[in-house]
Amino acid sequence: MAVFKERIVMIQGREYMLRSAAEEDAPQLIAYLKQTAAESPYLLREPEEVTLTQEREQSFIRAKEEDGRELMLLCFDGDRHVGNCSVMAVSGLARQAHRCEVAIALYREYWGRGIGRKMLETVLETAGQMGYEQAELEVVSSNRAAIGLYEKLGFKQYGLLPRNMKYKGGSYADCVWMMKELRQG
Repeated sequence: MAVFKERIVMIQGREYMLRSAAEEDAPQLIAYLKQTAAESPYLLREPEEVTLTQEREQSFIRAKEEDGRELMLLCFDGDRHVGNCSVMAVSGLARQAHRCEVAIALYREYWGRGIGRKMLETVLETAGQMGYEQAELEVVSSNRAAIGLYEKLGFKQYGLLPRNMKYKGGSYADCVWMMKELRQG
């Protein structure tokens, strides 16, 4: 995706910068993955499962930069990385080229400030411009705040994925599959 950069001002007057990921972000993105995995039971990975090397993360970022239909959007509070929101193809198959997946995570201290909403609005608008007709995501069914946000942005619940995740202690979490039409096909 072409380089994306936009300054945003939130209701409380605080300024943030939204921009596409760059290879030099790799070290802080790896640290982000580890910390957010430790802070939230709603993400797929356990912190110790984040074993990316800097080179591998740089390669991942480079692939996103070169792909005209994918975007890894980062948010910064000054120089501090706040979170990520991304849009990526469901698959490379022609019959699924109209579908994209959306994912988001913020450091816990930035939850509830409207940043996630702004990031999602930005990637959903960008996804439509890239030619996607629908955006999809999975969310842990007990994550009521996230589900509420997604519904406010036009996502609808279409199915439950029982026992989608299994935690270290042996308990399970169901996930909800949600979809938003970006444009009528």
